[in-house]
Amino acid sequence: MDITIIQAIILGMVQGLTEFLPISSSAHLVLIPELLGVKSNLAFDTLLHLGTLIAVLYYFWNDVVNMIQAFISSLFDLPSGKFREKLREDPYKRLSWLIIVGTIPAGLMGVLFKDFFEGLFSSVTSVAVFMLITGFILWGVERMPRGNRDVKDISFKNSLLVGIAQGCAIAPGISRSGATIATSLFLGFDREMAARFSFLLSIPAILGAALIQVKDLTTGFDLSTGVFLAGLLSSVIFGYLAIRFLMGYIKKHKLTIFAYYCWIVGIIVLSSALIK
Repeated sequence: MDITIIQAIILGMVQGLTEFLPISSSAHLVLIPELLGVKSNLAFDTLLHLGTLIAVLYYFWNDVVNMIQAFISSLFDLPSGKFREKLREDPYKRLSWLIIVGTIPAGLMGVLFKDFFEGLFSSVTSVAVFMLITGFILWGVERMPRGNRDVKDISFKNSLLVGIAQGCAIAPGISRSGATIATSLFLGFDREMAARFSFLLSIPAILGAALIQVKDLTTGFDLSTGVFLAGLLSSVIFGYLAIRFLMGYIKKHKLTIFAYYCWIVGIIVLSSALIK
């Protein structure tokens, strides 16, 4: 069945919201197409990922530009022997390298365990179980005392651990933002910093996933231009709204409500799978 414009808008909305809210975009993109009665379309899925990439780049544009400039500047610090000193002094230099280090685990895990993770997407039961696990992760981390670590206090070991959490989130049902934010909070990050770091860390992850999908494209361009544009704009708009909402929400509120959501959806899907 071809994707209609209305279905494209719904799928774009789902991708945009669930990519950044801690409820697992991969799980929803397995479950929602089944509910809508549409088949997976690699070209369209790639477009939705690019939409969320545009959203996060737009929201954090100043941070991204400053990080790129700081990273290039840091390379000139190497010959002078002041590299470590400058990393401590300049938050954007430090942040740029923290993001690079944090990106490595997901890249390696994606390459080494690609077939294993792809196999999980065909199992609705696995998706449900992983959503339940995401719920417990979010619920558990909110039982811990709050931290106040900012960029200057984050170590490269911390960044690596958050990156490993992001790598585990390749599994459908494990929320990428949920895993990275929860790990950051566990390590004592300030709440706003935890969300900010998670979203900045998502940029190379989403870009890498999109590039891999583009490389494997063989079909999917039979959809109309209107369908593609509707899905793209929907994922951009709702992705931006999700980021903006969570950046404000996490400052004053716990993530427990998202844990409840994951549990409810996970239980419903698991029950449905076992009854069949």
